[in-house]
Amino acid sequence: GKKIIMLEPRRLAARSIAERMSDLLESETGKEIGYRIRFETRVSNQTKIEVVTEGILTRMLQSDNALEDVGMVVFDEFHERSLNADLALALCREAQQVLRPDLRIMVMSATLNVPELSSLLKCKVIQSEGRQFPVDIHYTSDADEFLLPELAARTIIQATQKHEGDVLVFFPGEADIRKCEELLLKDLPDFSIHALYGQLPKNQQIAAILPNRNGKRKVVLATSIAETSLTIEGIRIVIDTGFGKISRFDTRSGLTKLETVRISKDSADQRAGRAGRLSSGVCYRMWTKATHERLAEHRIPEIMEADLASLVLDMAQWGVHDIAQLTWLSPPPKAALAQASDILENINALENGKITAHGKDI
Repeated sequence: GKKIIMLEPRRLAARSIAERMSDLLESETGKEIGYRIRFETRVSNQTKIEVVTEGILTRMLQSDNALEDVGMVVFDEFHERSLNADLALALCREAQQVLRPDLRIMVMSATLNVPELSSLLKCKVIQSEGRQFPVDIHYTSDADEFLLPELAARTIIQATQKHEGDVLVFFPGEADIRKCEELLLKDLPDFSIHALYGQLPKNQQIAAILPNRNGKRKVVLATSIAETSLTIEGIRIVIDTGFGKISRFDTRSGLTKLETVRISKDSADQRAGRAGRLSSGVCYRMWTKATHERLAEHRIPEIMEADLASLVLDMAQWGVHDIAQLTWLSPPPKAALAQASDILENINALENGKITAHGKDI
């Protein structure tokens, strides 16, 4: 039998999901269910399902265009629409059409843009109701982006007095998390306060996910890393600041910068749903109902705003010279592709559109 490859947008999620599935099979992680993430691999010759981060699949496809030993590729949490997921899907579709008509592709999320996806992919739609407990949503007033730590701390204190259970709070980034943590250590001394973001050491990430050993109530201050794929036991209260960070490429300067932006409705739904995983819960949104109506339905796919130099280089390595020929869900913008090619030619990574030895080293 061929393997199943399951893609996750984040390393923490990939590891957690592999461990959870192994637990369900009462097996050790790395046997039937394994994972591959940057700097860490746990697989064996018994592995039937490999949970990987999206960039890893691109590299697998580079070394084996036909994915010979893979029967199915599952794209999980696809609503995040990362550049790597869009690229991996385009490459899998190409492999399916040219080399592997038997390869199965499955795209999953709780908040998919189904009409757009099913018409582009020409595929069946399967809906699972799942088990979601009711979440009571409260709108507050519009929060000032520059006062998020202070406003969130106040909302957390009020919510913990009114409701039982642990709290998950969504912030755009680490700086806001650290400021709020400082305030809560003073104002909520009886609670266990945890940060949760991508660059945090693994043991601290695990401590944020597991219940407190001494039975203390817990507050987890997180970035969008906790939006999907992770079940943090005990969470019954979600507080959403309504902001996230995105990478935006500035074509004039040639630089990518992180910007703090309002989240889309699908992100807000994912975040609120964290309070209803294991029991009924409550979500405080730090914005008004009127502001909510104005939020975008879905997030902008990263491919529309990102620096495409790595994409163009990956494609050249793959041997694709006309990127527009691939089946893209969101075709990459022509101006950004042209600029990426120019940059790569200037640094001798490409020569007349073909990858050089230097380009392969990069």
